[in-house]
Amino acid sequence: MAEPEWRRIYGFRVVISAPSGVAPPPHRPLRARLAGFAAAAFLLAGVIAIGVAIAAQVHAPQPVSAGTTGGGPGPALERSLPVSVDIPAIGVSSSLLSLGLNQDGTIQVPPLTPGADEAAWYRYSATPGQRGTSVIEGHLDTYHGPAVFFRLGALRPGNHINVTLTDGITAVFRVTGVREYAKSDFPAETIYGGNGYAALHLITCGGAFDDASHHYLSSVVVFATLSSYRRLTA
Repeated sequence: MAEPEWRRIYGFRVVISAPSGVAPPPHRPLRARLAGFAAAAFLLAGVIAIGVAIAAQVHAPQPVSAGTTGGGPGPALERSLPVSVDIPAIGVSSSLLSLGLNQDGTIQVPPLTPGADEAAWYRYSATPGQRGTSVIEGHLDTYHGPAVFFRLGALRPGNHINVTLTDGITAVFRVTGVREYAKSDFPAETIYGGNGYAALHLITCGGAFDDASHHYLSSVVVFATLSSYRRLTA
């Protein structure tokens, strides 16, 4: 997720410079001085506003490694493509894109514009509720602020994830664990490998942001298993 070279403050590119060595202004008429005072007041208000924005900026919740990455025997569903995902505990309600692989074999990610507010199902994984591992990914943030999975790290074991399928069934998953992994040591087999039960893994960026590479250095992964499901009633 590339970032600009400016300091990034969730949508604000802030550059404040203080000129030095400037000679004092010559004497000016009263009207000109009043205009100067007004301009200075607007500038001060702008600096205060920037200061408030910096102080009030929201940081992504840091995940606490808790629970387990595995699951056990439980219910399972027939294959049906996912339509949307809802995570009440962190206020997420998103339609789902369907993404595959890039030409170099890496997994595609949603476009920053306009896809930052939409999560995406990895279409070469199981569909949510099938036996096996289903993978849904989403951006943490963008140049303009928080994205769909900004608060993913706040999830805890016991929280629920609801995925609506094209056949009208809503698969209800229970979070079993939350982990943060360095991208240099990402356990791909654990995240994408098959399971004998219906697993769901949610992925976003996390950890420190590297200004040199313009990428986050870690990934946040939420592990969940299918606990129940409900059918759409007319």
